Amino acid sequence: MGLMYRAALGLDPWDVFHQGLARHLGLSIGTVVVVTGAIVLLFWIPLRQRPGVGTVGNVLVLGVAMDGTLALLPAQHALAVRIPLLVGGIVLNGLATGLYIGARFGPGPRDGLMTGLHRRVGGSLRLIRTGIELAVLVAGVLLGGQAGVGTVGYALAIGPLAQFFLRWCTVPNTGARNE
Repeated sequence: MGLMYRAALGLDPWDVFHQGLARHLGLSIGTVVVVTGAIVLLFWIPLRQRPGVGTVGNVLVLGVAMDGTLALLPAQHALAVRIPLLVGGIVLNGLATGLYIGARFGPGPRDGLMTGLHRRVGGSLRLIRTGIELAVLVAGVLLGGQAGVGTVGYALAIGPLAQFFLRWCTVPNTGARNE
């Protein structure tokens, strides 16, 4: 997330929203990521979605990692540096998605919102996710968040990357039995 931010070529939809909120609230984007994740968890209550240790870890770690990355990596101006930052950020996000979903410790707040809505209202998982992503993207742009070529690149690449990394990162479900 921090690499995409420093690339300044467009953020993923949720980070466009986080950036727009951060600009209005005067908070760091990492703080907004944490607070937003916690608020999204409140939407899980009527959906009867259950968080796991990975869910809580996602809420707490993502924002801290983003602020840490931004503190360590200065703003970049050369396009020859910004493009690899963008590509690296997207690929690492795909890997992170494969790791946390594959570990089976619970979905992140945003993924749980998607699966909870799907379970409660039915319909296409793809359409529910797309609707959520478009809603936060539009809200983020209206709040002044940065959308761009990176936003489009993320939207096109994250699904295939997550699927690729899930193959390598998923912990087998052994189903422990008492015999």
